[in-house]
Order: sequence, then structure tokens, then C-alpha cells
Amino acid sequence: MTDTLTLTDNRTGKQYEIPIKDGVIRATDLRQVKSGPDDPGLMTYDPAFMNTAACRSRITYIDGDKGILEYRGYPIEQLAERSTYLETAYLIIFGELPTAAQLESWKEEITLHTMLHENIKKLMEGFQYDAHPMGVFLSTVGAFSTFYPDAKQIFDEQARKKQVHRLIAKVPTIAAYAFRHSIGRPYNQPDNELSFIGNFLNMLFRMTELKYKVSPALERALDVLFILHADHEQNCSTSAMRGIGSSHVDPYSAMAGAAAALYGPLHGGANEAVLRMLKEIGSIDNVPGFIKRVKAGEGRLMGFGHRIYKSYDPRAKIIKRTADEVFEVTGKNPLLDIALELERIALQDEYFVTRKLYPNVDFYSGLIYQAMNFPVTMFPVLFAIPRTAGWIAQWEEMILDSEQKIARPRQVYTGSPRRDYIPVDKRT
Repeated sequence: MTDTLTLTDNRTGKQYEIPIKDGVIRATDLRQVKSGPDDPGLMTYDPAFMNTAACRSRITYIDGDKGILEYRGYPIEQLAERSTYLETAYLIIFGELPTAAQLESWKEEITLHTMLHENIKKLMEGFQYDAHPMGVFLSTVGAFSTFYPDAKQIFDEQARKKQVHRLIAKVPTIAAYAFRHSIGRPYNQPDNELSFIGNFLNMLFRMTELKYKVSPALERALDVLFILHADHEQNCSTSAMRGIGSSHVDPYSAMAGAAAALYGPLHGGANEAVLRMLKEIGSIDNVPGFIKRVKAGEGRLMGFGHRIYKSYDPRAKIIKRTADEVFEVTGKNPLLDIALELERIALQDEYFVTRKLYPNVDFYSGLIYQAMNFPVTMFPVLFAIPRTAGWIAQWEEMILDSEQKIARPRQVYTGSPRRDYIPVDKRT
């Protein structure tokens, strides 16, 4: 069997043989399909990239119909159960799980780079007290490009590795400082004796105590959430990271753009929308009425459905178990019962089942963050910290891919035909 597509152009009657590799055809192969000598060739039209592959990647595999998510071939379920975020970040960035020695060295490098330059702190202090933490976060990441000019040496392997260490290490510190700034509390310095997650919690929540005592259950829960959010293939923010990075700009500038894409309510702000929906429902008794209104087109069921997953999001299953462990420490979030009832009814209702609307990662994550005393404004920041690993890996893969060029999508022009300029006094 020949892996080709036979295409007949009914305009001309000509047939074309187009190669198929890895289940795709090259869009540029369609340029040979022309209606005449002046025709530039056939293009595809694909708003929002619903069925267009812009790259080949070895990082993350998703089968949305079967509910499969893998990082470098490892199932997300195994990583969430057995790994840590730092180990998973190493896997995503370098391609293999580290040896014991490599993991220890990786942890040491990250620990050495957690501090922020004093001028960065002054920059962050310049924001309004009520500035959104995500706005502070992405602005600060972008400012790093002025502090580390060696980041522009993107084809120098050692220079790239240094930026990797800096970014993974410093984004929790930026996030913690943005949080403390928003509530008017002094910054907490990193504590090198704590784990990556424990240190983040210390910088966020330590008050007057000399040593912050980390809750093992909350530390592990946040570790799992970070693993689940570390990468997710070619989503909006990752595509932004690759698109900006294709101009060969430094990784800090590219990541500021990726974080800006994540800032949007359809991406990193989706779990906040779930909380708003649960609050609006108010009680379990109101769930059937809410479901009825959604089916009538009078509202949206937030946290259900996904562009990729057409079955239960594997991350949502893990988060649901994690939520139970968190609530044993913090007490049950009063919105949980509403969420469980909403899920129970939706999974039995033919309207939602036939549309393959299953809970996604955002459905329970907001409840956990809220139980851990994070304000909703911190939710997209908590998404950006772990996704840094995925953004870096995708960026590096892109710049080392010989097939990649500066991103430049084509368009279908639908504006006015050519016309001549008319002086202002002669226009009607």
C-alpha cells in the first residue's frame, strides 16, 4: 500500500499524488495544484488551527479520544503518582528521566538560582498594590531579558542551559513576590533547606515564624498539580512561545508572550470561571435547574469539554483524588458538593454524553487552590509556574528543528480590490 493521497482537481481534471508521512501531508505540497499559470497554488484554510500540525514534537503525546496524556512516553498517571515536579521538568526538558546523580545536580542548580536580583524586586515594587499578579508575573519575566543579555545566545548550548536553570528556579520566586505585593506583606526570602514546592509555599505564606512548617499533604498536592500542568502539547500559550521564539528572540521575551497568552480567560483563567459558576449555582438544589438552562442555551457548563479530549480528561481524574487529600487538611470546600452533583448529573445526561462533555483539568483545580488560600487572581500564575518547563522544552525543540522558520501564516484576502487614492476634498 502506497502512503500517498490521490487528489483530483475538478477545475482542471488533473490528478496529483501527494505523499503521506506520519498521517499528515505537507501543506506546501498543495501549491502544485493550480487552476492556471497565474494561480499561486492551493492553500488550506484552518481558523484556530483545528486540523493543522505546525511542528513535529517528541515532548507530549495526547490521544483525546482515549484520554491518554504522556510526557516523553511516560503516562501522566505514573508521573503524578511516583514523580516530583522537578524530576518531571527534567524529563520534559532533557528527554529522559534523570539518574540519581543527575537529579541531585539538577536540584542543586535550581536551588542556586532561586534568588532575585535586588533591582528586579524594585521593579516589582513599582506596580500598583492591586495590580493583577499575572500582569506582574509576565512583565517581570520579560524584564529578565535586560538583566541576562547572555540569553540572546540561543544557539549556545551552555547559555541555553543557564537560562533553563534561571527560569525554572526564579518563576516561583516571582510568583510569590507578586502574591505578597498584592496583599501588602513583605517578601520572604527563599529557604534552600526546603524542597522546590516547600520553598514556594514558604515564600507565599510564612509570617513571623523563624522556620516555615510545610504541610506534607499540601506540598504533595501542589507537586501533583504542577506535574499535571507541566506541558500539554500545542495549546495557545505554547504556540505563542514557539511563534515568538521563531524570530530567534531570547527565551525570556518569548515566555513573556506565552504567559500573556495564558492570562486569557479561555486558557489559564478557566478554573476561575468554574468557581464563579459554582458560586452562582449556590446549592445542590439548584443544580438541576442550572443544567436545564445550559441545555436550553441560556448558560455554559464551565470546566467540561476540551478541544482535544473527547473522553474524561486524565488530569481531571488525578486532580479529583488530590482534592480529597487536600480537603482532609483544609476542610471541605463548600462548593465541592455542588461540583460533585453537577458532575454526576452531567455524566448521566444524554445531552452532555453525546457531545462528549466530560470534566477537564480546570473543574477541580480551582477548588483545591481556593482551599489552599490562593485568591483567584493567582490561579493563572499557578498555571504558569509549572508550564515554564513545557514552554522551555517546546522553545528549544523549535529552535533546533532545521525545518522550522520564522512563523508566518498565510491568509485569504477578502478586502477591496485595487483602487486609487482620492483627495479628501473629492470624497463623498
